[in-house]
Amino acid sequence: MRRFSFALILAVTFVFPNLSTAQSAQAEQPAQAGQSAQSVQPKRPMTFEDIMQMKRLGDTAVSPDGKWLAYSMTTVNLAQNTKTPELWLQAIVGPGPDEPVPIKLAVGQPGDSGLQFAPDGHSVLFLSGRENGQQIWIADFDPATGATSNAKKLTAITTEADNAKWSPDGKSIVFTSAVYPDCPAITTADFDTGNKCNAGRDAVLAASKVKAQIWTHLLYRHWDHYTGDKRSHLFLVSVDGGGMRDLTPNDPHDVPPFSLEGSSCGCDFAPDSKELAFTENPDPVPAISTSAQIYTLDLTDPTAKPVKVSTSAGGNFNPAYSPDGKYLAWRSQARNGYESDKFRLVLYDRAAKTIKDLLPKFDNWVDEFAWGPANSHGIYFTSGDKGEKQIFAFDQLAAISDPKAASWTPVVRLTDDGEFSDLHPTSDGRLLVATRVTVSAPAEAVVLDSVSTGHTLRSIAMGGGAPPPDVITEVSKESLLTHLNDALLAQLDLPAMESFWFTAKDGTKLEGFIIRPPGFDATKKYPVKFLIHGGPQGAWGDDWSYRWNAELFAANGYVVVMINPRGSTGYGQAIVEEVSGDWGGKPFTDLMTGLDYAEQHYSFIDKTRECALGASYGGYMANWVLGHTDRFKCIVSHDGMFNAESAFGSTEEDWFNIWEFKGHPWDYYGKPDSENPFRKWSPSLFAKNFKTPMLVIHGQLDYRLDLSEGLQLFDTLQMLGVPSKMLYFPDEGHWVLKPQNSQLWYKTVNDWVDEWTKSSH
Repeated sequence: MRRFSFALILAVTFVFPNLSTAQSAQAEQPAQAGQSAQSVQPKRPMTFEDIMQMKRLGDTAVSPDGKWLAYSMTTVNLAQNTKTPELWLQAIVGPGPDEPVPIKLAVGQPGDSGLQFAPDGHSVLFLSGRENGQQIWIADFDPATGATSNAKKLTAITTEADNAKWSPDGKSIVFTSAVYPDCPAITTADFDTGNKCNAGRDAVLAASKVKAQIWTHLLYRHWDHYTGDKRSHLFLVSVDGGGMRDLTPNDPHDVPPFSLEGSSCGCDFAPDSKELAFTENPDPVPAISTSAQIYTLDLTDPTAKPVKVSTSAGGNFNPAYSPDGKYLAWRSQARNGYESDKFRLVLYDRAAKTIKDLLPKFDNWVDEFAWGPANSHGIYFTSGDKGEKQIFAFDQLAAISDPKAASWTPVVRLTDDGEFSDLHPTSDGRLLVATRVTVSAPAEAVVLDSVSTGHTLRSIAMGGGAPPPDVITEVSKESLLTHLNDALLAQLDLPAMESFWFTAKDGTKLEGFIIRPPGFDATKKYPVKFLIHGGPQGAWGDDWSYRWNAELFAANGYVVVMINPRGSTGYGQAIVEEVSGDWGGKPFTDLMTGLDYAEQHYSFIDKTRECALGASYGGYMANWVLGHTDRFKCIVSHDGMFNAESAFGSTEEDWFNIWEFKGHPWDYYGKPDSENPFRKWSPSLFAKNFKTPMLVIHGQLDYRLDLSEGLQLFDTLQMLGVPSKMLYFPDEGHWVLKPQNSQLWYKTVNDWVDEWTKSSH
């Protein structure tokens, strides 16, 4: 339990009631149905099977009255190789001394998802594939008891429904569906024609013995699938069954554009339900563009056309109207083609038609944001900050009206550790519900409760004189709402992650992390797993992962060391920028310098038994390490770039390599390798130095970094006689997601590291 206080700027303060002492104590107890008290037993190292037993929290939603939490919880069955989500409800504030008990959605079935409350709080919608593919279903909801009943299917569209969202008046729902743009638009007036056209095209493809495809444009495949001829469109359906229409009829672009952030319509209703804002990339060649734009559409006029309101050349995402309807905010990047440009938070004044950067001096990315309900003043947002992803808040009204805000906007940091997401302020402004993970615990829902402070920031903002600090930290109470894995976690020895700072070769201060093995003995020497993160614009931190779990890597007797080198997020945009065009330069020396520091300051590290492991850009760096140092006993390279020139022609997101390598390969033909980033930073050209034993891992469906990169690397290693092994997944993409594949992945990786660090090699 941690205390924190929080205030908004100037006249606005979010007031959260204190949770009762009884409830605070109860929050430490498991609330999952069927759990019972466990006798105290010695803790043990975590195993892969433990990770597979953990319940996985998915999307969350909060009822309009702020009393109910809805969430998806996925259970993994390793033996059956399945992941099954189910929908649950839980009271946010208990009615008495007893901890609220989760309630499985009575009308739900395994596999259902997307549970949301209607604005009036008396209905819920959810997505279910129980009849004729995935469709939108609506059920009655009793806010007094949490009971659901009378489930009815709302949609019957042959192309199925996804990413559903209520309109504020509760009369309509917007959703997405992938359709053939050249088919007649699916509308109420011509429902059968549009439906039959799409269904017929699908049937012909399924029945055809010929599976060949013909392409005439780029981005014909993306991440793990071929894009085909369908495009995601936005649809609006009346809750009373009175009508449905395609809001982007015959549009050849995906709405919303592809995103790694999860399922969302990328859209929002105005508070009066008369306008919809959404995201679309209008560029004719999306393979070289990140220029997603924000459009608004008048829903009262069936003939209305979308109007572009964003002005930046880069990506613009997650539009959200203020509760009073005066403003539209979104996350915005300035530069097209650069997916890791700074994500700013901008505000569009709907009347004045002007756009303002709300946080001009806030140097880290705005990852997610949510409007607070109090007079449309407050905005919560999350941002990566030195190995954490914290919640911040500020008063946007002050940011607009205060003359000093042209150069600064005071921001309050509300949390102090872990990584937060999925923000849900309640409509009365009393509570903030979020999802939190740490390196030693998977996702749980938490509620933040602010005591009546705020005077510090308010007095600074109103006091005149010098501007206040850019960020003021005022940490308050945080309580667990869900307890999905308490009983299991209580059995596990999960050592705390420690951070350290070191000085890079050029004087830049950078951060690293270390996890000691379970049952740590300071008198012993331990081998090291040196993890290298992907991106390259990413970061290690206080985060839980099922794919690269730092605690699991430490569990079989290893010290885990992780460094956030040049290019990492959380230090400010200037350091993010320093990796582009310099992939094997400063980032490599930063990693080696950080590891040097760890070896010098942690006497239990055995520097003669270290293995480097990385995926994506981390896989690239593992390949680069292979040709530039012999300090490691072994290396693991997962889905990494090996030949920068061939990778350019086999990836589907061309903008990425164009930006990171400063052009196209042919732009450098005839120039020396020292002036050609595609050759200067290509691990393949340093093969003569390869000596370290390497495990290569790649998936057939990885279209971000094509399988050919792994095959070239393995071929080179074998031809050179370097001890090597390749793990190939015919049914995985950039990530290994299937439970039994993940089991094989961890076993193969750990066995490889054990072979070279714990044997006589």
